[in-house]
Amino acid sequence: MKPNHHTTAPEDKISVLHRLAYGAGAFANNLLGAASGGMMIVLNLGFGMDPSLVGWLGAIPRLTDAFTDPAMGYISDNTRSRWGRRRPYILVGAILTAILFAILWKLPADQTEMFYFVYFLIGSILFFMAYTVFATPWVALGYELTPDYNERTRLMGTQNFIGQLAFVVSPWFLLIMNSGRFFRNEAGEPDQIAGAFGLAVVIGLVVIALGILPAIFLRERMADVAQAESGTHARPGFKQSMADFLSGFATTLKSRPFQKLCATAFLVFNGFMLVASFQYYVIIYYVMGGDEVAGAKWAGLAGTVGAVTNFAIVAFLAWLGTRIGKRKTLLMAVGISVVGYAMKWLCYNPEIPWLVLFPAPLIAFGMGGLWTLIPSMIADVVDMDELETHERREGMYGSIFWWTIKLGMSAALALSGYVLNATGFDVALGANQTARTLVLMRVADVGIPVVTSALALWAIYRFPITEEFAHRVRSQLEQRRGKA
Repeated sequence: MKPNHHTTAPEDKISVLHRLAYGAGAFANNLLGAASGGMMIVLNLGFGMDPSLVGWLGAIPRLTDAFTDPAMGYISDNTRSRWGRRRPYILVGAILTAILFAILWKLPADQTEMFYFVYFLIGSILFFMAYTVFATPWVALGYELTPDYNERTRLMGTQNFIGQLAFVVSPWFLLIMNSGRFFRNEAGEPDQIAGAFGLAVVIGLVVIALGILPAIFLRERMADVAQAESGTHARPGFKQSMADFLSGFATTLKSRPFQKLCATAFLVFNGFMLVASFQYYVIIYYVMGGDEVAGAKWAGLAGTVGAVTNFAIVAFLAWLGTRIGKRKTLLMAVGISVVGYAMKWLCYNPEIPWLVLFPAPLIAFGMGGLWTLIPSMIADVVDMDELETHERREGMYGSIFWWTIKLGMSAALALSGYVLNATGFDVALGANQTARTLVLMRVADVGIPVVTSALALWAIYRFPITEEFAHRVRSQLEQRRGKA
């Protein structure tokens, strides 16, 4: 049975300029996300830090997001200013995040392992706090740019399409840092550590240039609605604010449709993240026999192939989502990615290294579906929540969603070091890793994301909001707002 489609009203459509502006924020957000995780391999290969410590450096700062993300979501939802609820934070957050990221990678030479651990830990906590100030309001802004079910999917398809450009570049970060072609140390020699700092400065400049564009060009649609629905005109005191925050936090967590979306993203994304670094290790030490430069090239090519094909995938999924519905489209996308992960067992072959390119496009279906469809589905949940609670909580929903992602990412990054150690990997052995180590790395690289993505399919199947349901909710909301 075909879904009952509704035509998008002209006033609900988002202009090309506004889509591009929101997409610029996606590029900045994805670039920071890719760099903050992908560059950490330098701590192991460049500074010789134990992989388990590197894992904790990825995990601990993100645990602080369990507090800062929901707090920022609440602050953004309840800000009343002449510039809106979201835009001031996006502007300031983009600039501050970029500066702190560059400082984070200005690591002094010839220090102890514990010095680097403490320096990077403190710097990362400050960086991620600033990152939250930028990212949480930017995510929330996307939920309120249009009330139309299908236009939300088109918007999120556009921002994901633009955001994927960051992943065309990010697979080459390791090669850029290693090659010495762009960044060298004070002696003029190729140096991975100097390359990391130079790359961080360039990334920071790009984030400032693009991250501020949503604050400049976009306008908020639901600020007045949020105030009218809540009936709040005076600023509450600290005690009342804390009570409102805790109440809103609890209400958001209780939403069953929202829980299913969080579970889906948690499983798909963090299953990928748990073994994200394994791709580099497997390609370098299994496919290329320990050659870091050659391995980095093939890993970069595989990442670029996945990112480039993801443009077509995102466009296709955004189109398909408006035809057969978001849930069915997401089920198909994650299912295809499971096939892609499984293919790595055959395609990561030392005899035919170029086969590493083949699984990448199929794996990209999972990530493409995740970041195109789930944000659009969360916007539908926000409407349902408003109907039930008389409150608009885009910031709270966005922050808790990303909090669950980051919480899982913290566990994934912490465990990844231990999983790598459990395989028996020893950086001192270089190309002479044992056969058992290589097999275990491959098993983890393939098996973990296959299992987590398969579990996510059940959560997607149980998501209840259809196009017809979403339009009924919108109709009831608009009737109530009109009476108000």
